[in-house]
Amino acid sequence: MLIDTHAHLDSLDNLAEKLEGAKKAGVGRIVAVSSDPDSSERTVQIAGEDEMVYAAVGIHPHEAARYSEQSLFEIEKLATRSKVVAIGETGLDYHYMNSPKEVQKESFRNHIRLAKKLKLPVVVHVRDSHEDVMAILREEGAWETMGVIHCFSGDWETAKTYLNLGFYISFSGVVTFKKADDVRDAARNVPIERLLIETDSPYLAPVPYRGKPNEPAYVRHVAEKVAEVRGIPLDTLIEETSLNAKNLFLFTSEDVPTSLSYRIRDSLYLNITNKCTIACVFCGKWRSFMLRDFNLRLKKEPSVDELMEAVGDPTGVNEVVFVGWGESLLRLDVVKEVVEKLKAKGVKSVRIDTDGLANLVHGRDILPELNGCIDSISVSLNAQDAETYARVCPSKYGEKAYPEVIEFIRRAKEHIPEVTASIVTVPGVDVEKCRAIVEGIGGVEFRVRTYGRVG
Repeated sequence: MLIDTHAHLDSLDNLAEKLEGAKKAGVGRIVAVSSDPDSSERTVQIAGEDEMVYAAVGIHPHEAARYSEQSLFEIEKLATRSKVVAIGETGLDYHYMNSPKEVQKESFRNHIRLAKKLKLPVVVHVRDSHEDVMAILREEGAWETMGVIHCFSGDWETAKTYLNLGFYISFSGVVTFKKADDVRDAARNVPIERLLIETDSPYLAPVPYRGKPNEPAYVRHVAEKVAEVRGIPLDTLIEETSLNAKNLFLFTSEDVPTSLSYRIRDSLYLNITNKCTIACVFCGKWRSFMLRDFNLRLKKEPSVDELMEAVGDPTGVNEVVFVGWGESLLRLDVVKEVVEKLKAKGVKSVRIDTDGLANLVHGRDILPELNGCIDSISVSLNAQDAETYARVCPSKYGEKAYPEVIEFIRRAKEHIPEVTASIVTVPGVDVEKCRAIVEGIGGVEFRVRTYGRVG
């Protein structure tokens, strides 16, 4: 099933005809994207009338002059409606400058904040504005909510920066254009688990329809070109990009209830946040928030009471582990309170899996607060040097991150009985050099996790 992840359906003539054509072309889902409050209202209505259509609501940078607190409030109300799966499109466009730069920036920042508030991904438009877009994405912590750089038209180096910021990259009909060699190079190199395809209908029709109005059916031509440049079968490209689109936009908690706790053998795992300050290339959430049969996508972060209710009777549990698709120590106070209650229920062993950056997050050494609270801790080392770490686990803390992880492992020994440093065998990670680092610290176990094997 093809998924067109970006189409302006409210701008298409003969929409019913275009939707029928899309279905005949094998398109099963369309994310209809909005450009202003009126467009958002129409797009939500279209989504409600056709089962294959989902909606994104927002104010395009071209229309940012219409942005106000009231207009954003209207967008927020629409975003709570059924089948709204994203905020956008938003972003910056310095090519046409239909709206002043500062107005565009204010609108963009507040769209990101709204997306984070509502736990929805953000759809980002970028034209002649990469530097400012990247800066705002960093400053606003946009990777907490995930999102997509739509209609990507940059080169591979630019794409890598957006990947490091935790975003998917979406390719449109531009990838079929004769002079778009840089875009094709990016399409060749973006990891398959971070790749999406779109039409941006009615704009940017692919070859052989260039110059004519675009429509969702033509997403097949985008898929064919991306499959060609990657040297993979078309069916594989369709399957992979559709899986990505479902993970980012279309998964609903009604399909599989969210698991705040899940049990594997004699261990009980607690899922307390999806937020993180790093965007590891190997993280399973880029493909699915499912782990085995458990849905770990959180619509909201659970309270202490909700977590304890999810724990239930811990009889027979050998170990409780704080883990999930986020960094548990971001919620340090919740961790400490839950552990206190777990110990009161007779739980003997509590472990935390962490990225080792909690001291940077909280601005203090939090390890003494875990003394007598946590029985074991597993810290993700994941690299033999700072350069490799920046590639494998890009962090909002930049060059401070890797030495902080090393120091966190070193200091953890003073406060926690069992400390493990782990790595994932991503290409480029030198297992033996990592082992030597851990042995040099002393008193720390070393664990090697196989790349591609989750859970």
